[in-house]
Formats: sequence, structure tokens, C-alpha cells
Amino acid sequence: MPQYITEILGRSQQGRTQPYVCLADNAEVYFVKGRIATRRGLVNEWVCGQLAQALGLPIAPFALLEVSDELIAASQMGTIKLDDLGPGTVFGSKRATGVELTPSHVLEVPIEVQKAVAVFDWWVHNGDRCLTALGGNVNLLWNQSDEAHLVVIDHNLAFEDQFSTDDFCHTHVFADAFTQVCTDAFERLEWQKRLVKALETWDLICGTIPPSWSFLDYEQTNPANIDLDGMHQTLARCRLDTFWNLAP
Repeated sequence: MPQYITEILGRSQQGRTQPYVCLADNAEVYFVKGRIATRRGLVNEWVCGQLAQALGLPIAPFALLEVSDELIAASQMGTIKLDDLGPGTVFGSKRATGVELTPSHVLEVPIEVQKAVAVFDWWVHNGDRCLTALGGNVNLLWNQSDEAHLVVIDHNLAFEDQFSTDDFCHTHVFADAFTQVCTDAFERLEWQKRLVKALETWDLICGTIPPSWSFLDYEQTNPANIDLDGMHQTLARCRLDTFWNLAP
């Protein structure tokens, strides 16, 4: 059974898409992206989320959620407009406890977790995980509980057409950890095995993408032209030795 959004609690002021904070009928609270994230962005979130899970990354739990026409209509009478959300199937990331990762937290992140996040972002061409001494947009949360841990979020900008390997190697929050992998033949081989195995789930993942995301409009008359073949080609680089070639 699909999970429906029952209440709009607010809207985040962080992030380019400013996700809505929503209560679903399973009593969980989600950060929700819809129309403003674009169809491609929603597909990126869904695909990357499942690939990240396959690799064991500490990604925030996520789900497909439904926004009813009735909720949209009711919102017109309230203070929170849902024009940027829209009706139909949307992407929800379960609300996680934590603060935005800062440079002071980086050394607390286990090196194996750093490597996993960096290799994954390199794989999916996600350049939206930048952090330098001057700041950046890291899209990572640091849970400061007794068992402090990282929480990975936000992949709507993955599979960048203009992905810069040079920028990645200089600004990614875990660029140093990625260099360690690239310069270790044993680690490269082990990661290649993991990536190839995760890629074997591609057809299954594609089969779970909501059909409505293939269209720009609610009536499903205007194709969104999502390039799944191009996304697969980006991921298939992991089978090549050149996958680990760093920018000059």
C-alpha cells in the first residue's frame, strides 16, 4: 500500500529545493521533494538511494510518498502553498537527527565511511558534496549521539552533465580519502567488486521508478525524457581501470 502525506508541517529553508516537512500516514516525518526538484532530480534521488543502500552507505531511510489532490486543494486555504510539491508520487527522506557536517567533524568520521561516501559520489557523478575551509554545500549530517555517526542525504544533483573531476578532487569533503583508494591497488579492486555487484540491481531499480516521473505534467502527456541509458553508462565506468584516473 502506498504511504500518503497527511499533514504539511513546514518547509525547510536549507537546500536548493527547500523540501517540505511532512507527516505521513505511517506516523513518520519526512523531508519531501516534488515538482521543484524536477523529474530528473526525483529519479536521481530514488536511483542513488537504492544504490547507496546496496553499498551499505549510512543513507537516511527514504520512501515514495503520495500527495493527494485533496491535500493540494486544502492547502490553498492555508499559509503553506504546495505549488513546489505538486500532487502524485514524491520522494521522501526520513527526518534524521543531526547537524550539518562541519570541518571540525570530518576527522571524527571513520576513514572507511569517508572512503565509501567519496567513491559513491565519484561513481554517480555527484559534485554536490563540497566542503572547504571557506564553507560549502556538504549534504551530510553528523549525529552527535553517544554513538556518533554520519547520515547521507540529497542526491538530486547526481549524474551531472558537466561533472568536473578536478573540482571533485579539490573540494569534495572526503577528497583525501578518495585519493587513498585511488592509489591503493587492493582497495581499487575491492571497490570495483562492490560497485559491479551493486550495479547488478540496475534493472530492478529502474522497475521501481514511478511511471508518472517519466512525464513533466500531471496528465502524463509531456515526456520528461529521463536518460536512464546515460545514467547506466556513467555507472558502468566502474568496470574500467580508467575509472580511478584522477584529475591532474
